[in-house]
Amino acid sequence: MSEVLKLERRGSIALLTLNNPPAHTWTPESLLELAGIVENLNADSNNYSLIITGDGEKFFSAGADLNRFNHDDKAKSFDFSYAFGKSFEVLTNYNGVSIAAINGYAMGGGLEVALACDIRIADEKAQMALPECTVGLLPCGLGSQHLSWLVGEQWAKRMILLGERIKAEQALAIGLISEIVNDGKVVDKALELAAKLDKQSPTSVRYCKELIMAARHQTMSSSFSTEREQFVKLWDSEDRKEGVAAFVEKRSAQWKNS
Repeated sequence: MSEVLKLERRGSIALLTLNNPPAHTWTPESLLELAGIVENLNADSNNYSLIITGDGEKFFSAGADLNRFNHDDKAKSFDFSYAFGKSFEVLTNYNGVSIAAINGYAMGGGLEVALACDIRIADEKAQMALPECTVGLLPCGLGSQHLSWLVGEQWAKRMILLGERIKAEQALAIGLISEIVNDGKVVDKALELAAKLDKQSPTSVRYCKELIMAARHQTMSSSFSTEREQFVKLWDSEDRKEGVAAFVEKRSAQWKNS
């Protein structure tokens, strides 16, 4: 693993720190490295959650370095867009629960990585934007799709088409984040949230996440039968047996993630 992405394991929690100073910008290489990290976590039965944050206090991530786009080579632009799309799609489909601990400015691809997470919380001084149209580009890390789904068409248009930058208070009001955290405490809060998963069946969490995410691309009624099927499928899992037995026996469950 490179020093640009620093991964720390704390029990069932993986803490990933973006570390490409000064603004923790993305490169095609670091994006594909992110995808590899998530795929490895998916294969680890002891991992339940992933927290993503930026090093320091000023930047979560400023997205891509615009110097990398100052050329006329369409092949290079394809490589960058492919890396953005692939890595954030892999993150969106992470088996566990991903939490973006937005500690500062989250701009462009920096906001898009947060949008690909399941839960977003932000430091009180954080600011967020998708300013790509300002420089003749567009969000290519799923931002136009994720932002519209999360905050609705009106605010997605204001942020993307008008280039509006919003502060934490406004992000909370429109549902872009779920909580504002006191200055310097956003990672601590993310760790507190992630620790809640130790009490949850990882198998149940995975099934529930799939059902929740399905609403993005199909009608609600089409998942009614799937919900029932997944419920019955849990009878094949060790976690269902352990969870119910632990409740009946009044003890803490020892999850198998299977």
